[in-house]
Amino acid sequence: MKAKLSLSLLLIFLVSSVFMLPPAKAETAASMAVDISGYIDGAAYHIRVPENWNGTLLVYAHGYSFVQLDPPDAAFGGEVYEDILLAQGYALAGSMFQNLGWAVKEGIHDTLVLTNFFREQVGEPDKIILYGMSMGGIITAKSIEKFPGIYDGGIPMCGPMAGSTGAFDNHLDVGLAYDVAIGWPASWGTVEDPILANPWIDILPVIFGRLWNPDYYGMHEFVRLVTNKPAEDFYLAPNQGYGFYVENILISYARAEIELRAGGNPAQNAGRVYSLDEEEKAYLLGLGVDADPLLAAMNARATITADRNARNYLMQYADFTGRITQPVLTLHTKYDSVAPVEMESAYGEKVVSAGYDDNLVQVYTNGLGHCTFTPQQLLAVVAGMESWLETGVAPDKTYFPETIGFDNDFEPLPWWLP
Repeated sequence: MKAKLSLSLLLIFLVSSVFMLPPAKAETAASMAVDISGYIDGAAYHIRVPENWNGTLLVYAHGYSFVQLDPPDAAFGGEVYEDILLAQGYALAGSMFQNLGWAVKEGIHDTLVLTNFFREQVGEPDKIILYGMSMGGIITAKSIEKFPGIYDGGIPMCGPMAGSTGAFDNHLDVGLAYDVAIGWPASWGTVEDPILANPWIDILPVIFGRLWNPDYYGMHEFVRLVTNKPAEDFYLAPNQGYGFYVENILISYARAEIELRAGGNPAQNAGRVYSLDEEEKAYLLGLGVDADPLLAAMNARATITADRNARNYLMQYADFTGRITQPVLTLHTKYDSVAPVEMESAYGEKVVSAGYDDNLVQVYTNGLGHCTFTPQQLLAVVAGMESWLETGVAPDKTYFPETIGFDNDFEPLPWWLP
């Protein structure tokens, strides 16, 4: 029982392995013309084609995971999504990737190989749309840049769209603020060089013990304010449990795992200036926290530089150029505890700077938490992308009705780093 509980906690809390519990599984009447699974280059895959196939292939890229996921969670994003897409006549394909963790490089390769396998062994689709959640959003956006001749369109969902260098620099900021204000335990390594600490034995009990202790509240608020995070999902992420705070401390595990892949530390803060305004300082002082010495301690450590090869590894596989020659439709909740919605601003600016803004539509839902999309919202963005590919006209807000949770007036704030 304890082992099962530990795995459940891991799936709930760790970055990008968080698959939201979807609504109750609906029975699907779709019968399969093709239903095959196996391994390609060591990566498990699953392909399903309904008898009423509409000619469109949806290829799914899954998110970060420390434990092996079974289809359809890894292959299609969850059974409830699978059912509604199959019922609409879409063919589905998904790879579990060759290994676990931050497998962006492997995910790009394995997804491409699976797509070509489908074309050779099953049939040539009329359209190929790549979609992915969280880390899969990185894989989707990067694959569209790299292989525009393969994928007709991409739907990155709840991804760290500022790119991974920006994302992990931000996680470093959170860790540094936590260390200065509260203390980074030796069992986690250091902020600059985290280790693969056991998440449910070494990390979670420490975080929770301090989070629930009212004596630490002012210090927690310092961390929130100096990293410019809204209160809405900082402590709690509705339907998901603990929000940005817990998730981002746990991401120290992911940073440690990436260091092993990349051969060094990929995150940096050299030259950054950490600050708070006078109103924020007064608020913290009312909570018994003098912010000035904490800011001074953070700024004294604004000297962390990334290992060049490790930084280049992230930039090569998980940063974006904005050069999208195919349609891209991003989907994000307004409050995301893992990949802040403000990252969409950075992605949009990158695409505009590259001169491809006609190929980008960004839409938002009222959902709270990471990847908390309903099946109806997923179906809406897929339909919008399909219409775009058929007509050449980008979908407008009529494709994303507010009656099912879209907010067409929302604009995220600029992506912020200190």
